[in-house]
Amino acid sequence: MQGTDILDVSSPAFENNGRIPSRYTCDGDDINPPLSIGNVPDSAKSLVLIMDDPDAPAGTWVHWVMWNIPLTGSIAEDSQPGVGGKNSWGRNDYGGPCPPSGTHRYFFKVYALDTMLELKNDAAKTDVLDAIEGHALAQGQLIGLYSRE
Repeated sequence: MQGTDILDVSSPAFENNGRIPSRYTCDGDDINPPLSIGNVPDSAKSLVLIMDDPDAPAGTWVHWVMWNIPLTGSIAEDSQPGVGGKNSWGRNDYGGPCPPSGTHRYFFKVYALDTMLELKNDAAKTDVLDAIEGHALAQGQLIGLYSRE
């Protein structure tokens, strides 16, 4: 992904490196937060979003995998903005933060691609990352924090 531009990824629900409101977690409504995506290159054709938790005890836990997201500049709260891939629960939708202990970091990584992806719905994070190789024009991320204590 070297040589790519930087996307501006933010949320009206929380600041970068700020606490994710419980509404967007397993302790609340377990719906995705709204996201804003700026600085998308004019030549982009679609977006990919991967949300994961590198602090999970058993290794990185994937909460959300989406591709072929339209270039609207935002992802609405409680939405299915594109094609959903498999998360670590084996589901094709959003699974909110639910750390067993301590404060975990949740990375919302967004990639602007020069193509649409043709993947099966059982595609996982690794499949998507393989498919976007050589197609990412820009990328950015938003980090949210959550603890259940």
